[in-house]
Amino acid sequence: MDNHRPSDLKHITIGEHEILLLGTAHISQSSVDAVRFLIPQEQPDSVCIELDSQRFKSLQQKNRWESLNIIQVIKKGQLPYLMANLALSAFQKRMGLQTGVQPGAEMAAAAETAQNLNIPVVLIDRDIRTTLLRAWRKTGLWKKLNLFASLLASMFEKQKIDEEELRRLRETDTLSSMLEEMGEMLPSVKNILVDERDLYMADKIRNTMGEKTLVIVGAAHVPGISRLLSEGFPDRDLDELATIPPKSSVSKILPWLLPFLVVVLFVVGFSGGSFDKAQEAALAWILANGLLSALGALLAFGHPLTIASAFVAAPITSLNPMIGAGFVTALVQAFAVAPTVKDMERISEDMATFKGWWRNRMTRVMLVFLLSSLGSVFGTLVSFHWLKNLL
Repeated sequence: MDNHRPSDLKHITIGEHEILLLGTAHISQSSVDAVRFLIPQEQPDSVCIELDSQRFKSLQQKNRWESLNIIQVIKKGQLPYLMANLALSAFQKRMGLQTGVQPGAEMAAAAETAQNLNIPVVLIDRDIRTTLLRAWRKTGLWKKLNLFASLLASMFEKQKIDEEELRRLRETDTLSSMLEEMGEMLPSVKNILVDERDLYMADKIRNTMGEKTLVIVGAAHVPGISRLLSEGFPDRDLDELATIPPKSSVSKILPWLLPFLVVVLFVVGFSGGSFDKAQEAALAWILANGLLSALGALLAFGHPLTIASAFVAAPITSLNPMIGAGFVTALVQAFAVAPTVKDMERISEDMATFKGWWRNRMTRVMLVFLLSSLGSVFGTLVSFHWLKNLL
């Protein structure tokens, strides 16, 4: 009868509140079996799971890609966030393909089992967008580049695993393990991705109503949550954990600095009577920004309208930090070559290969965004150098 009962199930008591803490692996069939066994056996007053409302909705909606409006995602400026989220899920899904279990299957099984027994399900994890934005805004430029490189490496890594590694994957929380490895290189990121979430979830757990609560979280979170519940919480404003920190003063000023210097150079050129040089400088600005951004869109196999929009938009958006050339080109690409449901369903697999990025219409929108943005940045730097010499 107890074949599926985990031997490492932790029991924590806070007053009259009994907490059962189960650590799972997000790609493990044994974890799925364990939650399906424990919930009816323990009959808890509530089941807490390591999900936020967005990820919970994604697990429940099998056809969620049909409702994703990429146009609205781009218009709201959320494409970079979507890319980061997909990079993490693509890594985990590839690991799931090797273990035979879809990522998050144990969380979905826990929610389904609890709902069938009319047991309340409590979502205890912090909103994923808040977590990613806190990590981004609390990290310096150099570390941001390292973080970005780590995400890219995780997408393209061809990881062949043997039986021993496969066994370890089944017994651990793969995504959290990856984040912890990232945290060894970037301690500030690890604090936000793992430690802060431990504190956030532990606070949610202790405030859950009922005499008995079953908590299901990734194995990497068990030590931190268990310690907090057993030994107490730090003296810290816990409400702050759910807030997105404002941009730093430097990050607010820096995007405006180069456009300001460019405008100053143009004003100096015209006021000095060097109209020919000023016109030549303006042409250099337009060509450098437009051509390099258009080249980026071309390398992404963007639609001809996308390439043309890059040439037109880049010289203008380079002077307006509120909107980048990549958002314009991505929007045009999404209109011109709209991603299909099939593209979105295959996105995790296609993100794992270089060819897949160009084959999939959804990832091609992302490529257009990235490469045309990079082209515009390089174009701005090149044209600024020309401007200094011309004026």
